[in-house]
Amino acid sequence: MDAWLVALVTFAAFVLFARGKQPPDVIAVLVLGSLVILGLVTPAQAISGFSSPATITVGAMFVLSAGLRASGALEPVARFLTKVGRFGPVLQGVVTTITASLSAFINNTAAVAVLMPAVVGVARRRGHSPSKLLIPLSYASQFGGVCTLIGTSTNLLVNSLAVGAGLTGFGLFDFAPLGLLLAVVGSVYLLTIGWWLLPKRTAVAVPEDAYALQQYLFSMTVPPESRLVGRTVERARLGPGQEVVLLELIRGGQRFRAGEKTTFAAGDTLVLQGSAEVVFELARQEGLATTDATVPGAGLEGDGLQLVEVVVAPMARSIGRALAEIESEWVARAAAVAIARRDHVLHTGLATLPLAAGDALLLLIANGDLQAVREDSDFIVLSERQSPAHRSGRALVAVGIVVATVLVAATRLLPIEIASLLGAAAMAIFRCVPLDRLYRSVEMRVLVLLAAMLPLGLAMESSGAAGKVVEGALHFLPGNDPWIALIVIYGVTALMTEFITNNATAVLMTPLAIVLAAKLGVSPAPFLVAVAFAASTSFSTPIGYQTNTMVYGAGGYVFADFLRVGIPLNLLFWAVSAWAIPKLFPF
Repeated sequence: MDAWLVALVTFAAFVLFARGKQPPDVIAVLVLGSLVILGLVTPAQAISGFSSPATITVGAMFVLSAGLRASGALEPVARFLTKVGRFGPVLQGVVTTITASLSAFINNTAAVAVLMPAVVGVARRRGHSPSKLLIPLSYASQFGGVCTLIGTSTNLLVNSLAVGAGLTGFGLFDFAPLGLLLAVVGSVYLLTIGWWLLPKRTAVAVPEDAYALQQYLFSMTVPPESRLVGRTVERARLGPGQEVVLLELIRGGQRFRAGEKTTFAAGDTLVLQGSAEVVFELARQEGLATTDATVPGAGLEGDGLQLVEVVVAPMARSIGRALAEIESEWVARAAAVAIARRDHVLHTGLATLPLAAGDALLLLIANGDLQAVREDSDFIVLSERQSPAHRSGRALVAVGIVVATVLVAATRLLPIEIASLLGAAAMAIFRCVPLDRLYRSVEMRVLVLLAAMLPLGLAMESSGAAGKVVEGALHFLPGNDPWIALIVIYGVTALMTEFITNNATAVLMTPLAIVLAAKLGVSPAPFLVAVAFAASTSFSTPIGYQTNTMVYGAGGYVFADFLRVGIPLNLLFWAVSAWAIPKLFPF
């Protein structure tokens, strides 16, 4: 009976993850609660995931990655990208090599967040389309992540489940031979076949041109006889969330962001955002006079205001909330000029539009808010007029801490979770990451997802559900051949991770891999490696992996772009892994 209940909970979890209507961490907590209520795990087992080495290590790695970013240690790498040659494939090759190398030791979303602005900037300056480089950037972060145990949370999760089942865990660099092989294969594919399959969206010199602002920005003046004279922005219904929004007010030669209580005066020049027919109807009703009518994007900047392009982070707290609902001072002072969502650019109703992961936003902000924007973990700054200040004094310290952490873990002087915790503490002690940002750098949604899903893997194994699934599957495997079983495990895992989170896929598949190996009487190591690699390399959809989502809006991609480029790469990885895993991890 317990096995059937676990199977029912597992199926329900799969459906909820695949539908994507609720955040993954919320679904994971619901799964955890269901397991306890049904008596499938004890309360102690239910909370054991929060003390799991995988959860602790992933949390500490967030701090280590934040220390590298905040200290400026990664900025020389980003600056180097701006000096790469003009030839597109060469630039792509450098991007993939650097990204894969970084992602082997820091969180891959952090690596993409740091490098994406540089990649977009150099592409625009050199006349290349960013769409030729951003998918390779995302894929390369996955290439690198599978090369080490700490490169991706999935590797740590599979290792933790294996150790919990009484098996020998993996070392820091045990995945490296297979990971490097796949990284080379993937890079060669992207430089050859992939280069021709990647879309070439229109290259633009400045970000605002990509958002087609000219059709939605208009300049109007307020004559003395206008009905707006003496009225406030709020009363005129030109605030956020209205059909026509006042982006800027120019008075006495000075431009500024007007608040809701700002009163209009004769001679004011207004920069309005909205569709042409609505703006000109407003002008007729209120007695406004047109100037040059349309406003170029660069015309919004000056007098302490500038345009900043940001991307909504994959696990941002702001996902599902409108800009008007976000409790942040800099957001309240900013104006949304345009939002690029997948293959659409939106210009109206932006303040009340619920944000989605991967949305690219063009915002008009005050220069004084730049640092707050950079420090907000919900948003990744893609382009800005001013460069962040460097903190080179602590950059070398941050690099030294990461190197020391890796060496201690690799030589097994300390368990990896203890080494990473000490590394995170060192980042705080030496102020590589400001203390007020240290805890904010930890993505709690990821940790909750990991911790809440781990007991499901335990329940699948202890209830016998995994055994029943494996027994049924063995009837379809010719001669119970472990190599065929390995191919099936890899293929099923790779397919599942395109539709549900990679961590959830790993939790569902790892117990099956362990039981399958036991039934076949072979080592579980090759099957565990297959699950870890297949769950961590999701190329075929923009929703299968966080880094794919990050580049989706910024690259102007459509869903089919990932299918066209990613499916051949997934099949190639499947074939190479099926050949290489048994050689590197014998049955």
